[in-house]
Amino acid sequence: MRRYILFLFLVFLLAACTTAGFSKSMDGGTATASSQPSAVPGFVDQVITTCPAELANYQGCHTPYTLRQAYDIESLTKQGFTGKGQTVVVIVSFGSPTLQKDLDAFSRQFGLPQSRVQILSPLGTVPFNTQDSDMVGWATETTLDVQLIHAMAPEANIVVMTSPVSETQGVQGLPEFKQLEEYAVNHHLGQIFSQSWAASEATLADQAGQQLIKSYADFYKQTTLQDHWTIFVGTGDQGATDFADLNSTKLVNARNVTFPADVPWVTAVGGTTLASSQGATIEHAWSGSGGGFSKFFAQPDYQKALPSSVQAQSGGQRGLPDVSANADPSTGMSFYYNGNWSLTGGTSASTPTWAGLMAIANQLAGHPLGFINPTLYSLAQGAGEQQNFHDVTIGYNNNQSTKGGETVNVKGFQAVPGWDAVTGLGTPKGSSLLRNLAAATK
Repeated sequence: MRRYILFLFLVFLLAACTTAGFSKSMDGGTATASSQPSAVPGFVDQVITTCPAELANYQGCHTPYTLRQAYDIESLTKQGFTGKGQTVVVIVSFGSPTLQKDLDAFSRQFGLPQSRVQILSPLGTVPFNTQDSDMVGWATETTLDVQLIHAMAPEANIVVMTSPVSETQGVQGLPEFKQLEEYAVNHHLGQIFSQSWAASEATLADQAGQQLIKSYADFYKQTTLQDHWTIFVGTGDQGATDFADLNSTKLVNARNVTFPADVPWVTAVGGTTLASSQGATIEHAWSGSGGGFSKFFAQPDYQKALPSSVQAQSGGQRGLPDVSANADPSTGMSFYYNGNWSLTGGTSASTPTWAGLMAIANQLAGHPLGFINPTLYSLAQGAGEQQNFHDVTIGYNNNQSTKGGETVNVKGFQAVPGWDAVTGLGTPKGSSLLRNLAAATK
């Protein structure tokens, strides 16, 4: 299963909710709110800082408001910079039959504007089987992607494009996803891709894999530079390694990263743990954050100014992630799927968070910003780093675990001042970063 969400955690939560008597309709939830005027039509005049009652036992739970506050975009929201007029395109397998109903419940709970998701399936569909764990997994993935984008950019349009084929490992499902991406670009459906899926580089080393990777890289180069799309891709949830086999049952017992997060034309998104203590926000690297150096792609120009310590690690190869956001399930945002509240987790959560931020940046600029990586790295230099990013300097992405009966012990990377192969440049100080991104293209 190649989607970056911790499904076992979610299954546990859903089971816990049922066995503990927490399984209630959305209307049974409660929230703490305070009156606060809003300049945004459709917003309830409330600031909701408490998750639904079903998640009361999870102290790290975030709401859309607390996430926007943590990444300093609530001031922009109040000024009407909510992604209005912008469109984010999500690429998934199968989709979810309850997607719109779930989004409506999510919006009501948190006082967000109602939003109508456009669902397109140009390659056709297959019947949704609620007993198929793969399909259910994709449905959950689709739901959290859409709700996180809506949380960060409440007035952005969202298009979900579904494939009738499951993307797993190796080339499986990737040709169909590329067809969907090409359809979105050719039909001018939006300007931002949010993609919470990938395949381990270890499963794409053969000739078929390398040919497909080249076709993707060429397409992404044209899409970002000529068509002015911005592409966000999650780096994975296995720390400094990833899966070795096509069934995603065994891990590579060495450092390993994922495609297409490794492509220099995408913005690769890692993960953090976003917690609060005595009113202060505390953020450190999440141990599951995928990160390292690609075996397939050379170091892009925008990374060549990174410090000598990074250059010594990189071996002249593309480093990832570029940026990060909250991905730890224990500090996730609450989301609503098929009658239950759960917590988001994995870089499946951090990726749509950045896609929502990008919708706001495009709105601020008045035009699509396209390929943002060189500007991101430029804005992180010198005094700009403190102004534009939360520099995450605590944590690591080692992986010591057992899967498929085999134990791996992969020494990952340490979060350090500046860029690192766990959290990239860090997490956004949204108000400053997004305005500076927009200004850099004028």
